Amino acid sequence: MIWHLIAAVFAGLAAAGIGLLLRTLSRKRLPKWIVPVFGGLGMLGYQIQVEYAWFDHKQTQLPETAIVISSDTSSAVWRPWTFAYPMTTKFSIVDSDNVRARRLGDELIAEFILYQFERHHTDVLTTQPYVLNCTHRELVPLNTETGDAELSERRTLRETAPLLTTVCQLAAEQQT
Repeated sequence: MIWHLIAAVFAGLAAAGIGLLLRTLSRKRLPKWIVPVFGGLGMLGYQIQVEYAWFDHKQTQLPETAIVISSDTSSAVWRPWTFAYPMTTKFSIVDSDNVRARRLGDELIAEFILYQFERHHTDVLTTQPYVLNCTHRELVPLNTETGDAELSERRTLRETAPLLTTVCQLAAEQQT
């Protein structure tokens, strides 16, 4: 976080330097306020670039076996440009190396961990183990401490849900 502050200050100083150079080249015909305006725009531009590059940057840090299941974008009043171009603030992944498949009769069961990343002032990572019945599309979270199934939180996924298709495909590949 401190490095982003330092980088923003240097981006502002660089942009203010460009404003000062333009003022000097114009033989002081440009107004004095152009220098701080350029400095502010430089810091704002840096911050916007960092926020929009967050998703791509996080993806480069993930292992090659990580598969992005979903991503969410958001807009905010204090970031009016996000209404035109919403930025990604949250995404979920499954690591294909951590999917465990087994058969119970004719049903394909997959166990996996779902990782959810959220962008806040610091990045938040939430992990949740799940059991997925690929045959009946039922998703059941597991208690992180005991490993017991939380049957009261069971839900049925849509047939086209990316989580269902990805995890069940990985589980089917393991079974062959």
